[in-house]
Amino acid sequence: MIDDVLAEARDGMQKSIESLQHDLTSLRTGRASPALVTKLMVDYYGTPTSLQELASISVPEAQLLAIRPYDPSALKAIERAIMQSDLGLTPNNDGKMIRLQIPSLTEERRRELSRSVAKRVEEARIAIRNVRRSGLEDLRSFEKESMITEDDFFLGKDKLQETTDEYIKKADEIGEAKEKEIMEV
Repeated sequence: MIDDVLAEARDGMQKSIESLQHDLTSLRTGRASPALVTKLMVDYYGTPTSLQELASISVPEAQLLAIRPYDPSALKAIERAIMQSDLGLTPNNDGKMIRLQIPSLTEERRRELSRSVAKRVEEARIAIRNVRRSGLEDLRSFEKESMITEDDFFLGKDKLQETTDEYIKKADEIGEAKEKEIMEV
């Protein structure tokens, strides 16, 4: 029973870590990454479609993204979606593909992104602690219903705290790595 609670908590905490990693990949650093635009939605014949489904995205240079649509008629729609997004990038359309030049980040923008990373890491920590709290409530209810002993409750509580500490450390490491990536010139 305790193992079930721990497994469920571990699963919830892992999802928080995966969500954090997913969110941080879409943050623009000074380097080009296809993850910057994969979530972008394009109005393709009246249907919102992800850019990933409409085009191949490559990184020919460290500061350049190349977007080659499978259907050349989608070029204008993709260009419009990029212009309307909050990426702050201007697409260069040559009739066959779109090139996005990724400018170097200013010091002020780096600090702003660093704060954004710290905020997102803190949200992940909160999510992990919420999973821990839920696990503790489950353990308490098992103890009240005499399904586990008091010793088992405290053993489960200690294991749950160890798991929580492990995942919070992972979140911090991911955040530190992203901040280091953002701050390098």
